[in-house]
Amino acid sequence: MANPEITASSSLAANPATENKAFIILISCIATIGGFLFGYDSGVINGTVDGIQVAFNSDSVGTGFNVASMLLGCALGAALAGRLADLYGRKAMLILSAIFFLVSAWGTGISTTSEWFIFFRVVGGFAVGAASVMTPAYISEVAPARYRGRLATIQQVAIISGLTAAFLSNYLLADISGSALNPLWMSYETWRWMFWVELVPAGIFLLALFLIPESPRYLVARHKDESALNTLSRLYGAQEANKKLNEIQQTVSKSSDKPKLSDLYDQATQKIRPIIWIGIGLAVFQQFVGINVVFYYGAVLWQSVGFSESDALFINILSGSLSIAACLVTIVLVDKIGRKPLLWFGSIGMAVTLSITAYAFSTATVGESGQPQLSDTMGTLALIFANLYVIFFNMSWGPVMWVMLGEMFPNRIRGLGLAIAGFFQWIANFAITMTFPIMLGSVGLAGSYGFYAVCAAVSAVFVYKMVQETKGKELEQMQG
Repeated sequence: MANPEITASSSLAANPATENKAFIILISCIATIGGFLFGYDSGVINGTVDGIQVAFNSDSVGTGFNVASMLLGCALGAALAGRLADLYGRKAMLILSAIFFLVSAWGTGISTTSEWFIFFRVVGGFAVGAASVMTPAYISEVAPARYRGRLATIQQVAIISGLTAAFLSNYLLADISGSALNPLWMSYETWRWMFWVELVPAGIFLLALFLIPESPRYLVARHKDESALNTLSRLYGAQEANKKLNEIQQTVSKSSDKPKLSDLYDQATQKIRPIIWIGIGLAVFQQFVGINVVFYYGAVLWQSVGFSESDALFINILSGSLSIAACLVTIVLVDKIGRKPLLWFGSIGMAVTLSITAYAFSTATVGESGQPQLSDTMGTLALIFANLYVIFFNMSWGPVMWVMLGEMFPNRIRGLGLAIAGFFQWIANFAITMTFPIMLGSVGLAGSYGFYAVCAAVSAVFVYKMVQETKGKELEQMQG
């Protein structure tokens, strides 16, 4: 017998003739400013590592924790955001994250001790974690299925744009002062101003959020059907609003006021739903391929094989620009060929490019300064294939993982599912970021990149065997 939810799905698609496409795109873009700040907050640390190390007199482990401490806040923010969003709304959590971005940007720049710096980075991490979960959730809950993937992919474009903006800002500020360690304006070191630049986009994000409506699916879950109907009318037109409201009501249980942790269990098997494990797998593999080593430690990485500070910061800008271009390709393809093929293609591409990059790094020799040096040929090879790796990531796992997490869970458990997957994503991010300086000192760049290449190869098998396609399905069709 056919599943009644699937049978009824023929009417789920919004009517293109009546929907307010410009409004849907506008509010989705406002939500993705959170992604921009996610990227900026993640990337700004890249050019400040040397300044932080000198300012707080930290060793390699201490520096690693100063860099990675934000990720603990990210894990906390992601874990709590889904639950809090189910209680107070997606919009409310985005507003809270904007406030935390502002507090963190100011506090990290003004910090005079490692302890205060870590505190404000954790505050910023909470904002990043909350935004990383809420932005794709919000977009998936307001956008029609036929271009939901494209709008959700804008989140990754925003993240990479934020990273690139941070790299560019770091590069320009360091160029003005001569180094991240030198004083810039008002006698404050340049690395502090690198953090303070974030105050501008964070303020814009906070103000713009007051222009967006609450998610209609959240409103239905909270028994606010009239408000949900008004929002649906603004999104899809009055003619479609009642029909869409009824469809959402069919999949959002009214048996209790809020989702429960027990909803994560399959009542028939009394085990955690497989969709939760798949979400965790997607989240963890996205980090175990090592992408954030490039974005957090890019300047240190390239300087370690002979590039100058200025050249290393410029390479970061190049990587960020290539990432944006790769995401634009994904926007074109994600709703045409689907999510799963892009993930599988990306895994294979990353495994190959990481392996070649690892080989190039394995040829490094020790220079007169005691630092590893690459020949011109191998330096060029490493640079090309490291950037090809970044392109493969941002054509696949970078945007598509967030697209899938935002849409793969049933309405009832979307907040909880996103919270759990987001938590594991940031814990994996923390583990990779914290261990890289240690791996760099023990197995070197070749060993580190070899490990990430193996993880990329394993992720291809995971996608092939475990991941189900979600292209073209309305959220009310997700079974979990």
